[in-house]
Amino acid sequence: MPAVATHRWRSAARTDTGKVRARNEDAFLALPEQGLWAVADGMGGHQNGALASRLIVEQLAELPAAGDLQQRLGQLRQCLHGLNRHLSQALTVTAERPDTVIGSTVVALLIEGERAACVWAGDSRCYLWRGSRLYQLSRDHSLRQQLIDEQGLAPQDAARHPAAHALTRAIGASEALQLEILELDVLPGDAFLLCSDGLYQGLAADELGAALNLPSPQLAMNRLFQQALDGPARDNLSAVVVRR
Repeated sequence: MPAVATHRWRSAARTDTGKVRARNEDAFLALPEQGLWAVADGMGGHQNGALASRLIVEQLAELPAAGDLQQRLGQLRQCLHGLNRHLSQALTVTAERPDTVIGSTVVALLIEGERAACVWAGDSRCYLWRGSRLYQLSRDHSLRQQLIDEQGLAPQDAARHPAAHALTRAIGASEALQLEILELDVLPGDAFLLCSDGLYQGLAADELGAALNLPSPQLAMNRLFQQALDGPARDNLSAVVVRR
């Protein structure tokens, strides 16, 4: 997908089924002209996961682009809370099995003027490349991260837990949704990466940084997917790269 240049922000986005999965349950949104981008990684079986992630990006795409950051952030949050109610109640109840989960992670980036907000639930991530350094802005809502935070386990030990990748938050996972939000100033030269776990699990931090250091979003995207698909690529891969 070609990079889009509108106003000052440019972006490129891509998704791939990977080498093992039969279907792609990821979805992405790239609206540089509106300063809005998102990645969603569906869960609950092929059809349910793909439905949940698609619903998220479709609903976010319909949000109004007018207003300041706080107004737009409020609308985005309201949209995701509404989707959570819809997925956790209506769709789950009408599924063939009453205990079926229909849900998705989400990570969204909203930029208005010189301010940005990252909003997420689950383990899809938002990274910032600034001053030749890579920062992980989001913190995974997963059992692995919870074991690190609450029990003081080393990351490599927490990763060995049989349910390490289980999510502790997601859209549709429970009736009460807790979104995490990080706001920050944007600076010249900043680049952002939104991605599903299928992408970042196969790449080291220095590989992510080297890709984001390339001069255009499309070049960065090409590098990321070339390297990820050179690996095992056991999961669906999705990414959005955003830069001035």
